[in-house]
Amino acid sequence: MKMHSNTNNAVHKFIIADDHPLFRSALCQSIAHAFPAAELYEAQDMESLQRRAAEHGDCDLLLLDLHMPGARGFSGLIFLSGQHPQLPVMVVSANEKPEVMRRAIDYGACGFLPKSAPVETIAEALRRALAGEIWLPESVATQCASDSPELAVADVVATLTPQQFRVATMLAEGLLNKQIAYEMKVTEATVKAHLTALFRKLDVNSRTQAVLALGSLDVEPPGQFAPPPKPAHA
Repeated sequence: MKMHSNTNNAVHKFIIADDHPLFRSALCQSIAHAFPAAELYEAQDMESLQRRAAEHGDCDLLLLDLHMPGARGFSGLIFLSGQHPQLPVMVVSANEKPEVMRRAIDYGACGFLPKSAPVETIAEALRRALAGEIWLPESVATQCASDSPELAVADVVATLTPQQFRVATMLAEGLLNKQIAYEMKVTEATVKAHLTALFRKLDVNSRTQAVLALGSLDVEPPGQFAPPPKPAHA
């Protein structure tokens, strides 16, 4: 999806990555209301998101849901930050726990926008992010960042190739080598080679140890949420 209008406003490019079509649509409307000249590109899973990020390397801001198909917890944020360090990423999630918000910043996000945020807050958060600031809800912004042991795992995930990242995600989901090979349309020998590289980077010796390490980046799935209200017409 691409939206634009002929206004004098600066043209900003946004990628909206969320697997819920209703929420993507509502967020697009909120952004278009705040930035009438914006160009908006959508992604519904990690595969389509990687294509969008590659196609639009000059994008101003990526709005990323934490629970995207093809990623687990913070792994998608960390991987994308490693692949596209020039692309600012703001996490958008229904999981509004302060510790989750702070971890998102630790892992490279430029902000954390709760899905329950009203339209006015969304606009303010995006303006601050576009200005190069880190944005968090006021109740969270003054808390100190954590120095969690998972940061070492995050450093590894940021260095993975796209194929290694897919293998790591499916490994964490409990798939066997032959199942991973089938999903990726490669041989089991190729999967084993990716696993060997992954184990070496994580400094582990077994699948179980790798799964435990990758699991440190998981986030508890949020409950039900309501999409943001449609912006009022001026």
